[in-house]
Amino acid sequence: MDTLAADFAADREAMVERQLRRRGISDLRILDAFRSVPREAFVAREHAHLAYGDHPLPIAAGQTISQPYIVGLMIEAAEIGAGDRVLEVGSGSGYAAALISRIAAKVVGIERQPELVDLARERLARMGYGNVEIVEADGTAGWPAGAPYDAILAAASGSHVPQPLIDQLAAGGSLVMPIGQPGGVQRLVKLTKRADARMERSDLGAVRFVPLIGEEGWKDG
Repeated sequence: MDTLAADFAADREAMVERQLRRRGISDLRILDAFRSVPREAFVAREHAHLAYGDHPLPIAAGQTISQPYIVGLMIEAAEIGAGDRVLEVGSGSGYAAALISRIAAKVVGIERQPELVDLARERLARMGYGNVEIVEADGTAGWPAGAPYDAILAAASGSHVPQPLIDQLAAGGSLVMPIGQPGGVQRLVKLTKRADARMERSDLGAVRFVPLIGEEGWKDG
C-alpha cells in the first residue's frame, strides 16, 4: 500500500469511528461498507484530500455528494436486507449506490444528469461493483422495470413523496426521502409500507438536500 492509499485508509477508519459509530450508526454491515468503499474515488481529484470530512462535496454537473453521516443514517433507516432490491433516486457520483451494494443484492440508481450517469457507470464498473445498475431517467417516476423494491432512498428533496415511488415499494419496505422547500432546511422522513398498503411515517430530523427535479418534483430552472 502506498503512502497516499494508507493515509486514505486511516482517514476512512476515522470517519467510520467519529462520524458514524459515535453518532449512533451501529449496524456493522453499514460500518463495514463505509470501510470498504473509497470515498476519495467518487469526488473530483482536487477534492480527494477532503473526502473524509463530515460535509458534502461538489461533484460534476453542479451536484454534490452528501456528507457521510447522512448517507449512513438513510441506509440504516431503510433497513436493507442481504437479499433486497434497492432503488436510489439521485445516484450522483455513485458513492451511496456502491455502499448499498455491499449490503443489498441489487441496486438500481436513477440519475437525470447524463454526465453523472456516464461517470458513475464507468467508475462502478471499473471498481467492480457489479450488482449496481445506473439508469438515466426522471427519478420522480421511479424505475418500474426493476420494481418492486424492498427499499427506496431519495437523495434530493421534494414537496411530497412521488406516488410512483410509493407504488414501486414492496409491502414491508421502507422509503427514506427529504421533504421540504429547495434552499432551506428540510425534514428527512421514512415511510414504511404495511401489508394493507397503509404508509407509516416517521421524522428522522433536519437535513439539506438539492431539489428533486422531475414530473412529480420541482421544475428545472
